[in-house]
Amino acid sequence: MWMDAVILSIGDELVRGQTVDTNGAWLSVELAKLGIGTLYHKTVGDGQSHITQAIREAAAAGSLVMVTGGLGPTDDDLTRQGLAEALGVPLVFHEESLEAISAIFARRNRPMPEQNRIQAMYPQGGEVIANSCGTAPGIKAKLDGATVYVTPGVPHEMVAMFDHSIRGEVAESHGGLEVILTEKINTFGLGESTVGQKLGDLTDRDRNPLVGTTVGGGIVSVRIACQFADAKTADQQLRRTINDVEQRLGDFVFGRGDMSLGQALVDLLCRKALTISTAESCTGGLLGQMITDVPGASNVYAGGWVTYTDKMKTSQLGVDPGLIANHGAVSEAVACAMAKGALERSGSDISIGVTGIAGPGGGSANKPVGTVWVAMVAGCVGENSTIKSAAQLLNLAGHRTAIRDRAAKYALQMIRLHLMGGNEMS
Repeated sequence: MWMDAVILSIGDELVRGQTVDTNGAWLSVELAKLGIGTLYHKTVGDGQSHITQAIREAAAAGSLVMVTGGLGPTDDDLTRQGLAEALGVPLVFHEESLEAISAIFARRNRPMPEQNRIQAMYPQGGEVIANSCGTAPGIKAKLDGATVYVTPGVPHEMVAMFDHSIRGEVAESHGGLEVILTEKINTFGLGESTVGQKLGDLTDRDRNPLVGTTVGGGIVSVRIACQFADAKTADQQLRRTINDVEQRLGDFVFGRGDMSLGQALVDLLCRKALTISTAESCTGGLLGQMITDVPGASNVYAGGWVTYTDKMKTSQLGVDPGLIANHGAVSEAVACAMAKGALERSGSDISIGVTGIAGPGGGSANKPVGTVWVAMVAGCVGENSTIKSAAQLLNLAGHRTAIRDRAAKYALQMIRLHLMGGNEMS
């Protein structure tokens, strides 16, 4: 029978936004590999009554409940108490767990605080799950026909416990009859509505594989999820849909999964044996950072300049003061001159120049905050100059950080599209 899971993440720090919950996302992916779909994720604060209610609701909704967090030794770690209350049983002592916890402190040459004894308690009738890399044992219990697993909230402890003690058991007892496969395809330069139009019928909600879009940091991601009776069919259908998506979106697709624009560009430059340099103003080195964040960037990145003032643009990149006086620092002419100066000084094959107004001040009626010029220069310099250039005006919205981030990403994608002979960004 197809099984459904509910994932609960416990902790005040999660509901307050002080810590980002990565456990839920990781568990959803791993459960999907076992053919188990996730109904919903829920984040619950460190209140026993709230934890109890959340566990009861989860057990009523799904056949598998995964709970992470709240197994520590402090007064606000109340998951074991909440589970016991949901089960209607008392907590009981587990001697082997206390011995294991004591041994951890002994290896550290530290006395075990008395409050750590609570970590050796578990709901009567449940089972204890050993923790191979921490002091908090996990718990397994049955509630209203659902199997409940509780793990520590520390990500590496949760992952280790799931891999060592839970994955195989869940696969055997709760694994679905179907296979779930997913993929994420990332694009930049097209708005979400444009992506949706290009995808067309692929986004029908009754379709399998299911296709949808999300946006983050200006990147529009196409998420694909398929659910079939066997792995071969699931793989075939997933690949077919991936191919359809990439054909419809063309060169605006820069990668899958967690690939960044910087990684995509570095890979492309490596394949073409080309080098690049950067000349930045409003982005303040962010463009260079996005490139050098990629391992192996030294093979293609010659270097860069951050010329924030007009004086630096002139002294470091050779930008004619007359251009700045006549056109302004934020202009096509200056962006091209910056790129050309970087090309000449670095000896790279390609150079990119970025100048703009990131805000919050500095804008005007003619050049409001968010006005950015990106220019690319390619070719060789000298007596047999074959320099080619292209420039694009961007009108970006948002706060200062978002404008700088988008400008740098547009620059990366502009070079990609040029090298691939693709379209201009819209």
